Amino acid sequence: MLQVNKLNQYYGESHTLWDVDLDITPGSCVCLMGRNGVGKSTLLRSIMGLQKIRNGSIKFNEVDLSDKAAELRANIGIGYVPQGREIFAQLTVEENLRIGLGARRDSKREIPEQIFELFPVLKQMLNRRGGDLSGGQQQQLAIGRALAIDPQLLILDEPTEGIQPNIVHQIGDIILKLNQEHNLTVLLVEQKLPFARRIGKDFVIMDRGRVVAADRMGQLDDSLVQKYLTV
Repeated sequence: MLQVNKLNQYYGESHTLWDVDLDITPGSCVCLMGRNGVGKSTLLRSIMGLQKIRNGSIKFNEVDLSDKAAELRANIGIGYVPQGREIFAQLTVEENLRIGLGARRDSKREIPEQIFELFPVLKQMLNRRGGDLSGGQQQQLAIGRALAIDPQLLILDEPTEGIQPNIVHQIGDIILKLNQEHNLTVLLVEQKLPFARRIGKDFVIMDRGRVVAADRMGQLDDSLVQKYLTV
């Protein structure tokens, strides 16, 4: 589904991603892991076309995205929840959700009822401004907005960051449901090891801009955790 091949990225003259390979298969749920500053968010932003890559390739369902505008990702079925959520604070919940509808391939212009089934609080707060929601509610809104495009692949950058524990668990339940019951393919950056073990089917670990380990989640042993994930 998503293939990243020999991807290199730079900030000025600083080499930040080194020959990164990533293969996301349909129906998988992959946790991208690693300490702060190793290149995880840079990789996601590169996949989403928000940072221009120096060389390498990014393909989604055989469509080469390497030099395509960021807007194309939503049109071909990639939903993205960025770090920090980036909802539109001055728009209402309903307006935030409707923004994603323009990218739907089926031309539907009604907010999918599934979003309100997953996040009942959003239906209760349709007319409230996004900036007035709590952090957990804003994260639910950000995920709902990404789901509004009817994605084949959902990419989330640290969806549990700064969120109260009960909402973290709820978001985990929703990601599991989307992946297991709706067969939505998921790629997420996650720092919380218990959450990653609970949600992920597979893991990919990055260190200093390189992929250093990748396997089924059950193979994430203490030696890998100690070497690449503990602070």
